[in-house]
Parts: sequence; C-alpha cells; structure tokens
Amino acid sequence: MTDNNCSCCYTDMASCLIFLGYVKIMFYKELITKFVINYSLISPSLNDFYSNLLMKYFSIIITCFFIFSCQQKTSSEYDENLVNEYKSDDYGMKKYVMAFLKRGPNRELTNDEANALQTAHLNNINKMAEEGKLVLAGPFFGDGEIRGIYIFNVESIQEAEALTNTDPAIRAGSLTMELKEWYGSAALMAIPNLHKKLEKRNVAEGGK
Repeated sequence: MTDNNCSCCYTDMASCLIFLGYVKIMFYKELITKFVINYSLISPSLNDFYSNLLMKYFSIIITCFFIFSCQQKTSSEYDENLVNEYKSDDYGMKKYVMAFLKRGPNRELTNDEANALQTAHLNNINKMAEEGKLVLAGPFFGDGEIRGIYIFNVESIQEAEALTNTDPAIRAGSLTMELKEWYGSAALMAIPNLHKKLEKRNVAEGGK
C-alpha cells in the first residue's frame, strides 16, 4: 500500500469518527433535553451549559481532524530523499545557470559542414546530460536570433562558461551564449531520467 493510499484510509477513518462523534453528541443532547423537560431537574441555564460543552467537544474533534489530515498530507508528499538528491532548499527550489544560445558570426557553412557540426553539437549535449551538468536543453521554433536554451546544474557562471566552451558549435563560432543565474524548481533535476523513458530515438541520431 502506498503512502497516498494510507493517507486516504486514515482520512476515511477520521471522517467516520467525526460522524460517530456527531451522532453521539446529538444523542446525549436529546437525552438532556428530554430529561429537563420531563423532570425539570435541571435549570434551562444548565441545559445551555451542557449543550455548549457538547458543541465545544464537537469543534475539538473537527480541529483535530484537520490537523491530522494536514500532517498526513505533508508526510505523504514531502520526500526528504529527493530533497537530498536534488539539493533543494525549503521551498523545493535551487540555483541553476541558464544559457541563451544565439546566432554566431560564422554561419557560412556547406550543408555537409552544418550537418556535421549539428551532430557534434547534439552529441555534446548528450555528454553534458550524462554527466549531470545539463538538466534541460532545446531549440526555439522559428528563425529568430535566439536559437535555444540550456539549463545547467551548476553554481556559477564560470562553471557554465567552461561547459559551453566544450560545445563544437560555440568553438566554431556558429553559436554564442548569454549566461544568466536562475532560481527554479529542483524538480527539473528529474527531467533527464524521465526523458530516457520517453525517447524512442536519441535526437543526435537525426533521421537515421
């Protein structure tokens, strides 16, 4: 049974307890009322006192239920192992460096040269992803000045710059990079492994 299923079971049990508690409260309240009316042994003010006491009891049960539900939600969703693995902060966030890939000065290439350079560029992307340094990469649609983005799992601009300098397209002058420090969800760290489950063919293979 998963944590979520356990949480649902606990919530259902708590709901049943609240319902039973409510029935019990109404039962005793009815008894007190009839006792007062039939025997006049308890003053109306004392009857109000008992009624208020029972309703306070019911309110306490509801409060405990919501506290219990919140605790179950937190324990079932928060994963400290992932926090340690992804190195996230208390907000589930972490620092990255984002790279904007822009048109470089050297774009005059033959088709064969352009295809070979693109293949080398994509292979380098795969290499950085395998090393855990690159968590996300992709091109923009259209033919604008900014060609695509990288998101690096590094702490500084200098580290990201060293990685971009390994890119054959950067070295050839076909692309340039603008680097920016970025604060985003640590869940991005899960993308490389998830992507492997989705791809039938690696992008570096092209039309093969």
